[in-house]
Amino acid sequence: MPKTQAASAVTVLVLAAALTGCGSEDGSGPAGDVRGAATPPARAVQNAYRATLAAGTARMTVTTKVVAEGQALTGHGSGVADLEHGASRLNLTSQGTTVEQRVVDGAVYQKPTGAQRGAVPGGKTWMKIDLARLGRTGPAGRSRPTDPMEPVRYLEDAGRAHVTRVADQTLEGTRTTHYRVAVPVSVLARGDAGQERELRQQLGTDRLPVEVWLDGRGRLRQERVRLTLHPLKQRTPGLGNTQVTSTTEVRLTDFGTDVKVTAPPAGDTTDVTGRTTRSAGTAQAG
Repeated sequence: MPKTQAASAVTVLVLAAALTGCGSEDGSGPAGDVRGAATPPARAVQNAYRATLAAGTARMTVTTKVVAEGQALTGHGSGVADLEHGASRLNLTSQGTTVEQRVVDGAVYQKPTGAQRGAVPGGKTWMKIDLARLGRTGPAGRSRPTDPMEPVRYLEDAGRAHVTRVADQTLEGTRTTHYRVAVPVSVLARGDAGQERELRQQLGTDRLPVEVWLDGRGRLRQERVRLTLHPLKQRTPGLGNTQVTSTTEVRLTDFGTDVKVTAPPAGDTTDVTGRTTRSAGTAQAG
């Protein structure tokens, strides 16, 4: 796989990933025990969706490693998230290129720096992608920028997943409970039959393997997704037989931190949603 294509894969996975009071920071009870040990695993993980959003805000870090054709590339992002309203602000770095990304009101805004700075059409500073419009008009199953809070929403449907409690574990001083979750592909597709079919083809399975670590208050502290992907021939001509493995990890810390995320000035922004959709459609036709 050419380096530019592999680097793009890292960026997409980083964007995807993101993949998500009183007492102690780890939320443990008076005796220091991690709560939830007696709660059925599926219920504990499903409750984590509400508990995490109820925390309001957090700092977020994302790390990704992608291996394709013997080439390993990594990506890293850090920033803040408004968990309740689904807004976020991250600086994403891969192969020496940094992109500032904001997600506000269902739109992704990206500002490249360095050698990629001139990539924004019209001489503007920011690119805007309307996720709702992109989802309605574009082909299913393609690589696309996404809300990094989307993985947290997988937990909302944990009642339909197979969940196993692994063990108690301490993460950077915070006591957590580790669970393995097999999320049905149908949950990711959100009722889109075409996307569900293509996800099954790419993953080679009908369930997405996810690991989560919940603190004593039932909040998501870490989420890890390991995937083996098989690019679809109609999406990536010439790379249909390439196997891509990836590991994406999201960590949430400092719940309650100050977060203010706003859209960039309209005068500095170019909407590239239509261009992104046309590009994906051309790849499909090829």
